[in-house]
Amino acid sequence: MKKIPLKPQGLVKKRGKNTLFIEFEDNNRALAVFGELNGHLFQIESALNVRIDQFGNRLEIFGETEDLRKTEALLEELHRKTENHRIMQSSEITDALRYISAGADLQTEQGPCFKTGKGIIKPRSPAQTEYAKALRENDLVVGTGPAGTGKTFMAVAAGVDKLLGGAVERIIITRPAVEAGEKLGFLPGDMKEKVDPYLRPIFDALGDMIHPDKLTKLMEKHIEIAPLAFMRGRTLSKSFVILDEAQNTTVTQMKMFLTRLGDNSTMAVNGDPNQIDLPRGVKSGLVDFLEIIDKVPGAAC
Repeated sequence: MKKIPLKPQGLVKKRGKNTLFIEFEDNNRALAVFGELNGHLFQIESALNVRIDQFGNRLEIFGETEDLRKTEALLEELHRKTENHRIMQSSEITDALRYISAGADLQTEQGPCFKTGKGIIKPRSPAQTEYAKALRENDLVVGTGPAGTGKTFMAVAAGVDKLLGGAVERIIITRPAVEAGEKLGFLPGDMKEKVDPYLRPIFDALGDMIHPDKLTKLMEKHIEIAPLAFMRGRTLSKSFVILDEAQNTTVTQMKMFLTRLGDNSTMAVNGDPNQIDLPRGVKSGLVDFLEIIDKVPGAAC
């Protein structure tokens, strides 16, 4: 088999039938890619259905042609990321595996990044990349999917980025209060204390992105929390508006909310159509809107 130098430089490979041989010329970068006790290699083996044998800074990889191609592309990308000899985190391997498993090109930019007070938020999957692009390019974005897919977190990151960058003057966060038939009016406290339990995921996301002292000040003037019912009659201008748990809006509530969008504002509507808690026979406003969103200019799903 003939040795073929790879780009980026520092890798050498040989190909055989159902076999790929890769040698890392820099031992430190090899260790960074392999992970502690070869933990990263075990992740790759499991996700891409290959077997990896490690001999010092060399790898011998066995598998089907397509699996070997994905493994080769992944190792090249991980090698590129260790150019400054930084340590790779297992979460980075997981993110890269999501892209490569979905057939995405790892060499392309993985979506726009959002600047927050505590750092940069980047998409971690092809779906999040599309969502992040939509949040940058559209006035109204609907994000659907099961819990844990980053709908709320990415929307909050986009809102914080715009608020801290001066593109909007406030973030407005709302959601319908549909929980086992209970009514907000019977909960103790003022309006904020009534809705806090419903919006805990968004508070957690804000805490991950903004330092506590600054968050407290922003909550006083620039971050508004309100139940959906309080949106009626308002025009929301120069704002980033997040409607969470939108699957629990009625059709009337959704129409009311969407018509609140004012100048220089963005709306992010998030929900899971498979987790509707409305009474039987009541159509979800999110499901209704998804049926017509293609006809709405400036909207993306």
